Amino acid sequence: MLFFEDFSQDGIGDFPALWTSNGSGEVKTVNIASGKWFHMNGEDAVYCFAKKIEFPDNFIIEFDIIPDGEYTDGITLTLYAENPEEPQELNSDLYPGTAGLHITIKKEGWETKGYASVDDAWLEGQAVRNPVLIEQVNHVIIWVQKRRVRIYHQGAKTLDVPTNIHAGVKFDRLRFSGWGAYSYPMISNFQITTASPDTRSKLLTEGKLVSYGISFDVNKAAVKPESYGTLKSIADVLQENPGVNLSIIGHTDSDGDDAANLDLSKRRAESVKNELIKTFGIEAARLETGGAGESQPLAANDTPANKAKNRRVEFIKK
Repeated sequence: MLFFEDFSQDGIGDFPALWTSNGSGEVKTVNIASGKWFHMNGEDAVYCFAKKIEFPDNFIIEFDIIPDGEYTDGITLTLYAENPEEPQELNSDLYPGTAGLHITIKKEGWETKGYASVDDAWLEGQAVRNPVLIEQVNHVIIWVQKRRVRIYHQGAKTLDVPTNIHAGVKFDRLRFSGWGAYSYPMISNFQITTASPDTRSKLLTEGKLVSYGISFDVNKAAVKPESYGTLKSIADVLQENPGVNLSIIGHTDSDGDDAANLDLSKRRAESVKNELIKTFGIEAARLETGGAGESQPLAANDTPANKAKNRRVEFIKK
């Protein structure tokens, strides 16, 4: 888990403490969803997370977004490499940093643009499948795998561009921009996880892999499509090492009822097992499942980031 933000530490009506902007914004609650939401309601404003995040080559971004009724040209999420000679906590440049990736969430679809120096061509992608729904909660997933960018929405892959990022670019900052877009959405439940740890080493040498790359909807057990890469890496190890068997253990945070969390963790582990069997042909006899619920936290359940660390699936070599 690299980053998690659900604005639960911020007061209603306040600007989020970990972000900065050249416009207005405030934390709100909404009638159609639980939790707190960051309303990016400034005119031509950018919203920068104020700290650096060291992105790996492979990672997954997930967040919920509610487009407002006026949502015109969409909002742009930009991942970029900060210029070390001119670091800026707030960067309102059209193309911030030395290189980056614009991901524009439009009401008609999706647009991506990888940029670098003025001499480098833009690396662009676009798609119209499954656009966001206005004034509804949309869960958006972005999977970056080195230079490849995939976007998922409504349970399906909407965009897949194999070379969308310039070679050698290492992101360390993120921001949202509504410049010239006449769009004022709300966001929440923003998280970034690593997508491909060294699975072979973790399982064969250490005998245990803690994974945040397997995704589920809140309080649901079905494995989501963006989990494919993580599951494939595990299946590859099993196929190449027929003597290795695994125990799959689900874990939750402490929110909700203890018994319900225990049951959810067991069902999620069983779903992972079934996916390995159905999609990758792993023999059922090589996999066993269990659930620990909230009983084995890796961190105190006292902050949103720590709770996110506790929501995980573990693979243990038997």
